[in-house]
Amino acid sequence: MTLIDVAKVAGVSPITVSRALHRPEVVSEDARKKVLEAVRVTGYVPNMLAGGLASNKSRLVAIFVPTIAHSIFAETVQSLMDHLTAAGYQTMIGLTGYSAEQEEHLLGAVLGRRPDGIVLTGTLHTEQSRLRLQAAGIPVVEAWDLSASPIDMQVGFSHEKVGQAIANHLHGKGYRRFAIVSVDDSRALKRGSSVIDQLRTLGIDEVPMAVLAAPATLQSGREGLRQLLADGHAPQVIVCSSDTVAQGILAEAASRGIAVPGQLAVMGFGDLSSAAHLHPALSTVNVDGRRMGKQVASALLQRFREGNEQQPVRLDSGFTLIDRETT
Repeated sequence: MTLIDVAKVAGVSPITVSRALHRPEVVSEDARKKVLEAVRVTGYVPNMLAGGLASNKSRLVAIFVPTIAHSIFAETVQSLMDHLTAAGYQTMIGLTGYSAEQEEHLLGAVLGRRPDGIVLTGTLHTEQSRLRLQAAGIPVVEAWDLSASPIDMQVGFSHEKVGQAIANHLHGKGYRRFAIVSVDDSRALKRGSSVIDQLRTLGIDEVPMAVLAAPATLQSGREGLRQLLADGHAPQVIVCSSDTVAQGILAEAASRGIAVPGQLAVMGFGDLSSAAHLHPALSTVNVDGRRMGKQVASALLQRFREGNEQQPVRLDSGFTLIDRETT
């Protein structure tokens, strides 16, 4: 089956079929429905490579994330893919495993496929990755973080401000003995360091920190609490790098008969769908991954339409502290 066969079945011109499949925003809803039904009936499969050669566009966007095991990233990716797919773009996902070196390796493979755009998680990259991306001259969005030296566009939030807000909030509630349990991820460590720095300005100098290997698991949280207790620390509140780590701490505390929040308060990060339904319900930080995914897609699509004449994009997606039972 060819594009011309689809056009005959749909009762439209071949160019309308092409536009409906590759640029659906420029055809009417009625025409698009006719084309999609003709595609279904004929079993036509668009040759995306041929279309890319003709237009010098691949209509492909590469998305790099540390992991899809946790909904904190999955929600952003799903929202981003939904909006790009609706605009006629294909997506491919690369998993970096929290490693800047693995990200560099993936870039080497992906850039050869000539994607129209690339979405990265975070702002920590190898120098080689930065050089490659700048030389490629394609739109790049760094998500989930903000920095003073963007590669191109950024959509995210300040992890330093998150740490400051957590410290001020918990200190304001009367907590004075703090501890941190974090996985070895640059963004998580940035938040943890910010908590420590802000507490120092509030007169609290000793904040023990347990750092576990990424990715975050329930075991990470359990091991983190074990380490703190084994080292003789008796925190009133533990600030966690993620809700997953926080849930592990709740499990370990329960196994030891430590009452939460009576003897130990716990603060998570990410506001996973399970956080509000735990017992006790988990206090956390919401960063609205779905909204961030939509903002990233919008930034890319605008750049695709307007080219490099578009003003630089740097969107602060913000965050919200959620105070529940564990604090």
